[in-house]
Amino acid sequence: MKIIITGAQGQLGQELVKQLDKKYEYDVIKTDRDTLDITNIENVNTFTLDQNPDVVINCAAHTAVDLCETDMENAYKINAVGPRNLAIACEKVGAKLVQVSTDYIFDGNGTRPYREDDITCPNSVYGTSKLMGENFVREFCSKYFIVRTAWLYGEGNNFVRTMLKLSETNSELNVVNDQIGSPTSTVDLAKAIIDLIHTEHYGIYHGTCEGQCSWYDFAKKIFEIKNIDIKVNPVTSDEFKRPAPRPKYSVLDNFMLKLVGLNSFRKWEDSLEEYLK
Repeated sequence: MKIIITGAQGQLGQELVKQLDKKYEYDVIKTDRDTLDITNIENVNTFTLDQNPDVVINCAAHTAVDLCETDMENAYKINAVGPRNLAIACEKVGAKLVQVSTDYIFDGNGTRPYREDDITCPNSVYGTSKLMGENFVREFCSKYFIVRTAWLYGEGNNFVRTMLKLSETNSELNVVNDQIGSPTSTVDLAKAIIDLIHTEHYGIYHGTCEGQCSWYDFAKKIFEIKNIDIKVNPVTSDEFKRPAPRPKYSVLDNFMLKLVGLNSFRKWEDSLEEYLK
């Protein structure tokens, strides 16, 4: 099976490459913005036709949520036009397309875990551009898996590493306690995506670790596992004003993965413990 991975240097891209490289049956083509500009339709068509992949996994995205508010043009080019181009190219060669999406396509005002059929209502440029990308994929590709995830951590810059770094020079930290989500390991997400591409269960999926917590709870658990003695103070989102609004509640229910028997996600605490140890 030949697989093109865009954004192969990102957190999820690196983990996918790591897991796929362990098995001989995969021919993995790793790309970044220098080798494949997903915002350029001619570049995408030429590259895809030349490689003739069975699967394309799109991990490329403009994920700097606050920067997206001012860097709007690039946000839409990468998060919307890019997936559209990949969808068109995949349809031409009959390839399956995995589009990685986000909890930010919801407004965050929910009180129960969001299912795949819940109404989308993004309130940031990042969320709106990612939703447009989803819609383009659905419109132009017949064999797609849209996988929405949240609070992701793996190899690279993420909340876990930020907390550990801050603990080296601080005895006390303030962490937001009124935003609720599900910390998700790239190990679990990559496995779920690899499981999906071997099926024809096309459609929209939610893929996050099981359970929920606040960023404050998440930080406390990180320090508990690492046996780091530091005071963590719960604060409100209003005390951390950011250019882009954050969803107050972004817990996702892996409802469709459960229905097709592919929900292999662990409890978030268990995945975090493995990551830290």
